[in-house]
Amino acid sequence: MGIQITPSILNADFAALGAEVARIPSADWVHVDVMDNHFVPNLTFGPTMVEALARSTDLPLDAHLMIADPDRHAPTYAEAGCGSVTFHVEAAAAPVRLAREIRAAGARASMALRPATPVEPYEDLLPELDMLLLMTVEPGFGGQKFLDLVLPKIRRARALMEKHGVETWLQVDGGVSLETIERCAEAGADVFVAGSAVYSADDPDAMVEALRAAAEAAG
Repeated sequence: MGIQITPSILNADFAALGAEVARIPSADWVHVDVMDNHFVPNLTFGPTMVEALARSTDLPLDAHLMIADPDRHAPTYAEAGCGSVTFHVEAAAAPVRLAREIRAAGARASMALRPATPVEPYEDLLPELDMLLLMTVEPGFGGQKFLDLVLPKIRRARALMEKHGVETWLQVDGGVSLETIERCAEAGADVFVAGSAVYSADDPDAMVEALRAAAEAAG
């Protein structure tokens, strides 16, 4: 598995999401930020919108659930058509069971960690996960500045994956741009979420390709 670029539609035009996704045909995934105004202080999409978006594009959807009680709601997003579903370990009561339920529903299971959440306590969970997401900003809003303090955690996470010989993808999300993606790739990330960098560009798809090239050169 090589470098993957996953544009976030959090910075897209919500009134025309189908058309906005059509502007990034070179993307590997479409990152859908689901927020419930409880786990994070923002409110975005629900499963009905995700299901409609899944019908409007051939690109696979990568749902990032910034919600309370993901144990109850996460499998719904797999059933709605997402190819990957990410829950936050800080909100999950039974992360191993939840990862297995997401997989059983037909999606890749991913677990997210906020910037201050250490990765080491979850080392034994890595074989249960298809992807680990390390937030490089505090979750809740797009357009935030990249937190360099997460880079050592990316390196430690990659080392743990190599130690256990797992095929788990390592995703970063928050402040990813042409100025920061090389540092993330050098640290060991291979899946990159970029929102404002893509949708503020004159040509979003060209930016997807530029981000991929930068990460491949550095990885």
